[in-house]
Amino acid sequence: MGKQEDFVLRALEEREVRFVRLWFTDVIGSLKSVAVAPAELEGAFAEGIGFDGSAIEGFARVFEADMLAMPDPSTFQILPWRGEGPATARMFCDIVMPDGSPSYADPRHVLKRTLSKAADRGFTFYTHPEIEFYLMKGLPEHGAEPVPVDRSGYFDHTAQSMGADFRREAITMLESMGISVEFSHHEGGPGQQEIDLRYADALTTADNIMTFRTVIREVALGQDIWATFMPKPFTTHPGSGMHTHVSLFEGDQNAFYEAGAQYQLSQTGRRFIAGILKHAPEISCVTNQWVNSYKRMMFGGEAPSYICWGHNNRSAMVRVPMYKPMKGQSTRVEVRTIDAACNPYLAFAVLLAAGMKGIEGEYELPREAEDDVWSLTERERTSLGIEPLPRNLYEAIKIAEDSELLAETLGEHVFDFFLRNKRAEWDEYRVQVSPFERDRMLPVL
Repeated sequence: MGKQEDFVLRALEEREVRFVRLWFTDVIGSLKSVAVAPAELEGAFAEGIGFDGSAIEGFARVFEADMLAMPDPSTFQILPWRGEGPATARMFCDIVMPDGSPSYADPRHVLKRTLSKAADRGFTFYTHPEIEFYLMKGLPEHGAEPVPVDRSGYFDHTAQSMGADFRREAITMLESMGISVEFSHHEGGPGQQEIDLRYADALTTADNIMTFRTVIREVALGQDIWATFMPKPFTTHPGSGMHTHVSLFEGDQNAFYEAGAQYQLSQTGRRFIAGILKHAPEISCVTNQWVNSYKRMMFGGEAPSYICWGHNNRSAMVRVPMYKPMKGQSTRVEVRTIDAACNPYLAFAVLLAAGMKGIEGEYELPREAEDDVWSLTERERTSLGIEPLPRNLYEAIKIAEDSELLAETLGEHVFDFFLRNKRAEWDEYRVQVSPFERDRMLPVL
């Protein structure tokens, strides 16, 4: 048994931990949890915890159901919201088959496999997400409009603000679990918040996002309110995204930095952006996986609708933030399509795979978009070679079905199940009769 496992077993005794929750996600990104007693953990490290994979969304068919959850001791943390008394801890798991081989259905393994391919070329992938979400006065009744907890706006400082109190408690809880927070503030919509996590390697960040979503919901419920990462909960207010800053490092050196280059952006960085742009339509159903995701992206509001890049251009899909003198290591690229309701393991995997295709294929970066892309006419965008992103989940699915990049990155099983699940979601959505139709048509038809 290694040092990390020994550390965990000692911590269980010292902190009087009574339950250990083993966490993993299904293919769609829902968090799964099984609690084990501390006495069982030494065996779990050695042999895993068996479970029925066929009962987990997208994991296995009935005749190949047996799977094992192998705890990752490097992710051990005490859960701070469990209050006084005996402590509860958590660890993320890798899912393996009975013969010890990685499960083809484990999203965490999909990301680890993609990171390993980049590592073979000498690259480490870092990500830094800016996570937006809304706080509501409880979960609304079926069909009712949700009510936000405040009427504040972007960066507003309001006396006795519920949002400020919420952010303080949430950040304290996150940092007690080893998740560093860089910034937090009120966002543009009423009740809308943003908390930015400090950059880390992509696997750690994906684990942190899953923990973040759990912490935010727990803190909200503790304050008798409701937190949602739904991309577009209101028709007339901004959607919630997860703008993600990404960079590649070669050892200690930022591979995106080149002194004296335009925007200090290296050829590697330019090709990485070109890869994301070229493959944007086919990875869209993973980075924006819900019917509702496309309602956030269609009508501006700092959400990208078109495939383009720009320097400090917040209407572009990919933005190259302003260079900070003497901080070459901070050169990075911001991808503005992703929303916080995605499966972060799969989203980071396809983002990295697209960027690496750009590097390996030596893609040329298209011309920079210097204008507000939303304000251009369709003809102007066409003349500039700016193509639209998929306009709904159906378009995204149709493009993804023919994507070699997605099939290769996700693996055949995840690729097939994910698309099958998305087709079912689209079919269920399009047969629904909406309030819009009733309000518009019942009085006149």
